[in-house]
Amino acid sequence: MIGNFSLTYLAYMVQSIGWTLVLSALAFVLGMAGGFLVMLGRISPRRWLRLPTQIFIEAIQGIPLLILLFIVYFGLSVYGFELPSIVAAALALMVYTSAYLGDIWRGCVEAMPRAQWEAAECLSFSRWQTLRLVIIPQAVRLSLPPTIGFLVQIIKMTSLASVIGFVELTRAGQIINNSIFQPFLVFSLVGVFYFVLCYPLSRWSASLEDRLNVGNR
Repeated sequence: MIGNFSLTYLAYMVQSIGWTLVLSALAFVLGMAGGFLVMLGRISPRRWLRLPTQIFIEAIQGIPLLILLFIVYFGLSVYGFELPSIVAAALALMVYTSAYLGDIWRGCVEAMPRAQWEAAECLSFSRWQTLRLVIIPQAVRLSLPPTIGFLVQIIKMTSLASVIGFVELTRAGQIINNSIFQPFLVFSLVGVFYFVLCYPLSRWSASLEDRLNVGNR
């Protein structure tokens, strides 16, 4: 049975964008904290720190995000940890984001010229002082474009949270379509909303890449 698409449905979709942004923000902020620790582990001179973080990155990058969502939401509930869908989605996205941002930032830190490390050693800086005062401030400029580019991916990947019942933009589209059965109209609108959210960030990332001349470093 085909119904009419009303302003009520449109308002429901717009409201669901807020939950998409909340989940994206949680995943990005928590993922940045985790990614920083992963990055520190990957560039550590100590093998017992490098090895576990390398295994973590390779394991997470080899597992689809959908499976991570199932593990956190359904898997943990077997052991008595019944998490709300937003918490489970945020945790799964945080783990996923930590692995990717940690690897992106490791590459940016290791791209710094060796002379920068040697100059800091000449000033008797400790390794942490070298990172904090010399390397990381320069690496942050280099990492901005790929980090913002990955934020675009996070926003789009929040759509997978619909499989565990979290009502974000994609899930709102499914609910509306189940009611009025106009899949072309409903999911086209969902796609337009994602585009409106992601396109400015993509352009910002490209602009930063040109401004910071990242490609020619």
